[in-house]
Amino acid sequence: MQTSVRLQRRFLELSGHKVTIVSPRCRGAHAQDPAVIELPSMPLGPGEYSLCIPGKSTDKVLAKALAARGHADVVHVQADFWGAVIGYRFAEARHLPVVHTMHNRLDVGIAATMPFPGMVQRGFGLAQKIFLHTDRPAAVDAWTYLARFTDNAECVTAPSSHFAKLLQREGVFNPVDVVPNGMDDTIAAELLSQPPQGPNPRPRLAWVGRFSPEKRLLPFLDAVAMADIDADIHVFGDGADRAKAEAKAKEMNNATVHVRGKVPYRQMLGELRRADALVQTSQGFETQGMTVFEAAALGTPSLLSDRNIAQDLPRGGYWLTRDDSIQTLAKTLDHCVAQIKDGSGPDTASFDPESFLQSRQTELMVKVYEAAIKESGARARPGN
Repeated sequence: MQTSVRLQRRFLELSGHKVTIVSPRCRGAHAQDPAVIELPSMPLGPGEYSLCIPGKSTDKVLAKALAARGHADVVHVQADFWGAVIGYRFAEARHLPVVHTMHNRLDVGIAATMPFPGMVQRGFGLAQKIFLHTDRPAAVDAWTYLARFTDNAECVTAPSSHFAKLLQREGVFNPVDVVPNGMDDTIAAELLSQPPQGPNPRPRLAWVGRFSPEKRLLPFLDAVAMADIDADIHVFGDGADRAKAEAKAKEMNNATVHVRGKVPYRQMLGELRRADALVQTSQGFETQGMTVFEAAALGTPSLLSDRNIAQDLPRGGYWLTRDDSIQTLAKTLDHCVAQIKDGSGPDTASFDPESFLQSRQTELMVKVYEAAIKESGARARPGN
């Protein structure tokens, strides 16, 4: 999500637009960016997350900082909790149209990461009602919670067709525009200009994501051990499960698991290009599965556990587990490595890399902004 926001900003600015990003204050030492407004925040757990408290104090800080940036035409919300509340409060105060991009399966994510998820969701619903001053009952489930935001949105986008359909089916908003998260044009051109290196001497698999339960890194490593495959496995990312992942990696027999941690975006794309396959093991959580599409655009097939993501990829460009068990994942890994070795596996020849470039997605998003401005103007005119 952070990668997609940064890419959206860059390509909007390349098209001549002015972009201001509003976020919680970054933790740790970092370079200041005049286009990024960092709001007062407090750490939320040991990871990278921070919490902003919505309210009049935060409103004043944001209003003062944005005043120095000049007039805004659209508020683009790319958050689900305090960031979304802050964005909607600002838009209401300034009578600005809102475009809301839905990135997350809150129902699955909260259940996977929070104790007593029902109570947590009710708490978020009550906070939303209080801070947005809504007259409607507080939301008690994830879909109603998201719909309470979009009551005040002109347009809603989702990064995949399967998630857009789900949002519409659950009554969050209709219609939902599909605007995928894309890939940097320049880096893609650079990598694709290089001749394919062919299969690695030893099958090389990449796993990319946050080291947390919903991403299923630990079950993936259990499946690797069960399959006992002869492969180089490179794990990229970070999170609360890192120590457990590193412990499991040391216990492997045939497979060599390298826990690489975070790497820069350009390097990550290069790693996807170099891999024989990308493995994505989350189930029902990803709203797009961005790395799967990046890998496909770079000529690397994926092993998937999520049928929804597979629906948005051309057939014949991936391996797919038959069910959600670790045993089945192990069998699919064994099949994947065997096919990599004999050259009979899936390929991504039918995937058009240009369809996934960020410049294409920016063109789509500008059209959404224009529609939101037009819709907001129609509401404001007398008689509407």
